[in-house]
Amino acid sequence: MNLDFSDEQNQLRDQVRRFLEERCPPKAVRAVLEGDANHDAALYGGLAELGVLGAAIPEEYGGVGLGHLELCVLAEELGRVLAPVPVASSIYLVAECLMQAGSEEQKSAWLPKLASGETIGCWAINEGSGRMQPSKISARFENGKLTGTKSPVADGAIADIAIVAAREGDGVSLVLVDLSAGGVSRENLNSVDPTRVQTRLRFEDAPATRIGGTGDGWHIATQVMDRAAILMGFEQLGGADRSLEMARDYALERMAFGRQIGSFQAIKHMLADMYVSATLARSNCYYGAWALATSAAELPVAAATVRVSATTAFQHCAKNNIQTHGGMGFTWEYDCHLYYRRSNALALALGSLSTWESLLIERMSAGNVEAAA
Repeated sequence: MNLDFSDEQNQLRDQVRRFLEERCPPKAVRAVLEGDANHDAALYGGLAELGVLGAAIPEEYGGVGLGHLELCVLAEELGRVLAPVPVASSIYLVAECLMQAGSEEQKSAWLPKLASGETIGCWAINEGSGRMQPSKISARFENGKLTGTKSPVADGAIADIAIVAAREGDGVSLVLVDLSAGGVSRENLNSVDPTRVQTRLRFEDAPATRIGGTGDGWHIATQVMDRAAILMGFEQLGGADRSLEMARDYALERMAFGRQIGSFQAIKHMLADMYVSATLARSNCYYGAWALATSAAELPVAAATVRVSATTAFQHCAKNNIQTHGGMGFTWEYDCHLYYRRSNALALALGSLSTWESLLIERMSAGNVEAAA
């Protein structure tokens, strides 16, 4: 059994890492954080040209057709550099939803534009805080028109299309909205990580088309978010690894009392704990990558496992990276806070850690019941 990526996939990783190191250094992330732009448009265009956006999109729909294993590799590299681009919204969620449940017309119309970066998508499920459930959805879809409010919506300020969960009759459906077609207003929200802008979207009789069958929306959304959780887990893994590297490098160069601070037991233990957390997350991410690439029956459990371990690892490593840097780690000039911001933003991106812990328990319990029956 091969428990690692292939030579070709690792070569792809090296190529994308070199590209991102050149095009997305920390100063590029800070330019978005401190400026007026909501994302790095030039970087996003470069990723499209490199084939990153279309990695898992079939060639007949304008993609590269590599597969989800390759997209996992690419996601980890995006996470390492905190790329301020809407790949998660456009590709992990919107493109994935269209590939899973879109009609032939919807796939042909939008997937090539998503793969080329011409169109940016956003995923509008949330209505306020707390665990999202079908009973909490109040937005309504009737006679081809959508009315309601969604908040927070990641990348909603820059999106061209949105996939929205809305009540239709007695059930919940997913609908696709062209945000330039009218009946849509946007309001940016304050967030811990301004490089991944959060928005409130209001719809007032906005034209929309259903994705999938009537009332199938929550089932489709759950499947899509499970798949996105694995891809986002790789982003979190990349961020955790880079946070650990930053802490290690600083511990080896910073001197105190005539010694490297990395020689002190407290720092050693902290770095060891970070390594264990990141390594456990990597193991679970690889399990998730297998489940995603093969559409295995274990995918729901794998997705929740990845989500819990990767979220925990990134938050743990980002926090202790600041701690290792000491007083300097809290300053604006050091890059530690960039990783801390992103770790907390991603921790809420698809639902809170407690939500996914509950899902993991529920899914494992259901599996045990089925096995015993």
